[in-house]
Amino acid sequence: MVGARRRRMTAGVAGVAVALGLLLGGCGQRAGLVEGQSLYASLRELPEELDDDGTTIRVGDPNAPVTLRLYEDPRCPYCEEYEQTGGGPAARERTLRRTVVTEYTLASFLDDRVGGSGSKKAVNALRAALEEGRFAEYHAVLYQNQPEEIVDGFTDAYLLELAAEVEGLRGPAFDSAVKTMKYHDFVSRSQKAYERAGSDPRGPGTPTAVINGKRVREMYSGVLYDRAAFDELLDSVEMDPEWWEEHRLMAEDMGTS
Repeated sequence: MVGARRRRMTAGVAGVAVALGLLLGGCGQRAGLVEGQSLYASLRELPEELDDDGTTIRVGDPNAPVTLRLYEDPRCPYCEEYEQTGGGPAARERTLRRTVVTEYTLASFLDDRVGGSGSKKAVNALRAALEEGRFAEYHAVLYQNQPEEIVDGFTDAYLLELAAEVEGLRGPAFDSAVKTMKYHDFVSRSQKAYERAGSDPRGPGTPTAVINGKRVREMYSGVLYDRAAFDELLDSVEMDPEWWEEHRLMAEDMGTS
């Protein structure tokens, strides 16, 4: 495919992973996942901030036992799959329950690979939404309404139209930031932070998940697209952090500079 690297795990490999105990089934009790707009409305209750590194956007309780770092490009269709039907809903529910804090590094490489400026415009708009305390809600809305990757659909007009779905986001400051690319320096620095992550100078691929400093290995990255399996994985890390820290088959150390 053109753009983000597709990294799936076959059902057979997933079955082997479970059989080997990579996902520690039965650890603790999990509340049911919240569906629909009620969840997105609840996102505004979460604390969100820009880290001191100037590129990491943190959503959730900083004292949560599990830190999930995500590398995403807003135009990436596999990021949309993760966010909409894969592990994203499970991660959001756990972030709302204050057991996971989610950190985002936002890439924009697809503009150069596919053409256009939609990724850069979307990252800029997301940074502007953070300034208004509405990043998490707007992030969810963008993935709900993601244009096809090949279409440079994240225009200023479309980004503002989607922002109207987030209560309290539209206003002179936000609208101006979107139209003028106010945060273009952030967009550039965030892309460079993405490129520095991992060993590949092009970046680790999107989506990539790093849990408590350890990246889910590429051969097992299909867990990102399986909501139940990803929920089980996060549960396992929460209940037994040492298991994840010591794991070598499913996880690998990864710097997040």
